[in-house]
Amino acid sequence: MTASAAPTYYLTTPIYYVNDAPHVGHAYTTLACDVLARFKRLDGYDVKFLTGTDEHGQKVEKSAQAAGVHPQEFTDRVSQNFRDLADHMTFSHDDFIRTTEDRHKQACSEIWQRLFDNGEIYLGSYAGWYAVRDEAFYTEAELTEDPNGAKTAPSGAEVEWVEEPSYFFKLSAWQDRLLAYYEANPDFILPKTRRNEVISFVKGGLQDLSVSRTTFNWGVPVPDDDDHIMYVWLDALTNYITAVGFPETETSEYAQYWPADLHMVGKDILRFHAVYWPAFLMGAGLKPPKRVFAHGWWTNEGQKISKSLGNVIDPFDLVERYGLDQVRYFLLREVPFGNDGDFSHRAMVQRMNGELANDYGNLAQRVLSMIAKNCDSRIPEPGELTGNDTALFDQAVALLGKQRELMDIQSFHEALETIWAMIRAANVYVDAQAPWKLRKEDPVRMATVLYVLAECIHHLAILTQPFMPKASSKLLDQLGIAEDRRVFDAISGEDSMLVPGTELPKPQGVFPRFAEEQDAGAGA
Repeated sequence: MTASAAPTYYLTTPIYYVNDAPHVGHAYTTLACDVLARFKRLDGYDVKFLTGTDEHGQKVEKSAQAAGVHPQEFTDRVSQNFRDLADHMTFSHDDFIRTTEDRHKQACSEIWQRLFDNGEIYLGSYAGWYAVRDEAFYTEAELTEDPNGAKTAPSGAEVEWVEEPSYFFKLSAWQDRLLAYYEANPDFILPKTRRNEVISFVKGGLQDLSVSRTTFNWGVPVPDDDDHIMYVWLDALTNYITAVGFPETETSEYAQYWPADLHMVGKDILRFHAVYWPAFLMGAGLKPPKRVFAHGWWTNEGQKISKSLGNVIDPFDLVERYGLDQVRYFLLREVPFGNDGDFSHRAMVQRMNGELANDYGNLAQRVLSMIAKNCDSRIPEPGELTGNDTALFDQAVALLGKQRELMDIQSFHEALETIWAMIRAANVYVDAQAPWKLRKEDPVRMATVLYVLAECIHHLAILTQPFMPKASSKLLDQLGIAEDRRVFDAISGEDSMLVPGTELPKPQGVFPRFAEEQDAGAGA
C-alpha cells in the first residue's frame, strides 16, 4: 500500500495538566493510544498520534507562585516530566503539543473569532461556584456541603464563589443539536454506559458556559479584549486541531486527518470532550471528532489513589521493577477497558508468571528449542496436514480479523483474550501431538507439528507487537522474520507462511518469571 493510498487515522490523548508529576493514570491513557497507533500502522494506516501538556489556567499560575518561579519556567520543567514518561514507556507519538506554543495561541484566537463572528459568544458577567483544581464551574445542585458549611464539587475539589465579567458561549442553544448528533452517531461516545450518562446530562438542560476569566492572566488573551483570557477548557480542547495545522484547513494536515478518529480521555473529563467540544467545533463551522472514549480509573490495592494516602503508583518505578512489556501488558489485560480497575502487585505477578512466562513464553521457548534440536535450527518442511493441524492454522489465520474488530471499539482486554485463546489452543495442541515422541516414531509428522506451531507463534508475535513491542521483536528475530515482514499484510497474503529451510538463531526466553514471595507487602 503506497503512502498516498493509505487510510488515515488520527488519535489523541488528553493533554495532561502540568501541576504535578505523571502517574500511572497518565501512562494508562497514553498506553492505550500507543497500542492502537502501533496496531493501525502495522495494518497499513497513515497514523497521527498526538499527546502533550495543558499549561494554562489558574491552577498552574498558583502552583508556579508556590514554587517561586514564573509560570513559563514552571511549565517548561513539569512538561518535560511528561516527555520523559513517554520516552520511558516507548510511546510512539508523532507530536507532543504544549498549549504555551505560538501555534496553539494562533489556533485559539482563530476559533474564538469564528465563534464570536457566528454569534456564539457574548459578553456578560458570571457569578457562581468555581473549582480551581478542576478548572470548572458547578451549579448549586452539583455541590456537597460538609458540616462546617464548606462546599465541594462532585470530584471532591473545594469550590469558591466567583463574580466577574465573562464572555459566554451559548451552550444552552445546543441541546437539541447535540442530542441529534448523538442519535446520528451512536458510537460517538464509548463505552455505552458513558454515552448514556452524557445523553442524560444534556437532556437535563444546558446552561451558557463561561469561556473567559479576568481574575488571573496566565492564559491566551481574548482577541480584541486583553482584559480577558480564554477559559482553560476552550484553550485546552483546541490543541487537537492546532496539532493538524488549524487555522489553515486546506493545505495543512487538517485536511488529511481531521476530524479525529478518536479522543481518548479519562471519565472525569468526558463532559468537556463530548458536550462542550463538539458544540465549540460545530459553532465555529468545524466538524466534531468521530469518537470520544472515556476509560475508568485505577485504585491501588483497593484504595483510592491520592497523594495524601501516599499510594500514588509511579509508572517509572513499575517499569524498573517488572519490565516495560510486562507493565504494558498488565495495564491493558487486567480489567475491561472502560471500567475502573484495581492495581495489585500480586495480580501483576500472577499475570506475568501465569500468562506471559508459562503460557506464551513457554510455548515459544519449547517449540523453538525443539526446532533447534531436531530440525538443525531451520524452519521444518511440513508433510500432509491433519484435521487438528488445519484447525489450529485456521484459528491463527482468523485472529487478525478478530483483532481488527476489537481494536476498532477499543476493547483491548478482549483483543488480548482472543490472542490468549490462541496461545492456550497451541499449548493444548503441542501437548496432544507430543512432537518430542515423534522424532523416532514419525520424523515427518514431527516436522509437520513443529511447522504448524512455528507458524502459530509467527502470527502471535506479529499481533502482539502493539502490546509488547520488545518481546515480540525478540520472538520475530528468533523466527528469522525480516524487519519489512513484520506487518499484518505478512500474515494475510498468499506468501504469508514461514519458509521451510530458513535458518534460525539460538532460542532465548523472552518472559522471565518473577518470584512471588518477593511480592509480600510490596508498595508501588
